[in-house]
Amino acid sequence: MELLQQSLFIPCGEHQLHVRHIQPRVAVHAEPILMVHGAIENGRIFYTESGKGLACFLARHGYQVYVADLRGRGLSTPAIAVQAGHGQHELITEDLPALHRWIAARHAGFRLHWMAHSWGGVIMASTLVRLPELAVQIASLVFFGTKRGISVQNPERWLKVDIIWNRLAPWLARRSGFLAARSLKMGADDESLRYLQETIPWIKCGPWQDPHDGFAYDEAAARVNWPPLWMISAKADKVLGHPTDVRRFSAEMGSATRHTRLGKDNGNRLDYDHINMLTAPQAQEDHFPQILAWLLNPQTA
Repeated sequence: MELLQQSLFIPCGEHQLHVRHIQPRVAVHAEPILMVHGAIENGRIFYTESGKGLACFLARHGYQVYVADLRGRGLSTPAIAVQAGHGQHELITEDLPALHRWIAARHAGFRLHWMAHSWGGVIMASTLVRLPELAVQIASLVFFGTKRGISVQNPERWLKVDIIWNRLAPWLARRSGFLAARSLKMGADDESLRYLQETIPWIKCGPWQDPHDGFAYDEAAARVNWPPLWMISAKADKVLGHPTDVRRFSAEMGSATRHTRLGKDNGNRLDYDHINMLTAPQAQEDHFPQILAWLLNPQTA
């Protein structure tokens, strides 16, 4: 099916949030999908202009897919290098609600599916805890490699988390006013210092409470009527979305959850890792068709 891609911009305070709208050229009535990226990323984890990626796969099967760049990332303006005063608190309380409501208004009568990679799932879950009234408007949640805290111990964790993210990255961000992850080849996009400061206590497995205003997500999560949730992890993901920590977060959410670990021992073509679970060509034959089936009938078992 031929696809149509266009860039749209959603106002959110002083920011313009970029959304890549990917849809079949011939209109099909289907529930829309909102996709959100993780840390030091942007929405390109889900799509390419040439038609690769999960977003394009689902649009090819009739879905209206909206891939977001959170504030300052990707094509959203102003860039973090220009305005870096925000943290993850604003993504939870402002960006995601604005994205959801804008898409919901375009597709009145339809519920949305929410999908996220890595820390994007933490942002989505936290927004639902803050605004539980949104849950009835959401048909399902699919999180790829999403953890809130990292409990596993191994050399890769010591390097990537303890040394680089928790220590080096904040030091670099203080020197320049933001973490220039792209130019430093640390990631696909930049991050603000406040974002780093607000994520680090959670990554260290501290309480699920907002470092900015003290909101107790851990207590409020029990009051959320969670939509069907599918947590997907990868066998070769040793740190950033280790299956153990993915399960820990779903337990913390208190949601009945379907869990899948992608790997050859589970019948997949690859032992996937944190990134190629969304980018590998084999995914289009492995788990992407299963996600398509899930959208038609979400269930946690």
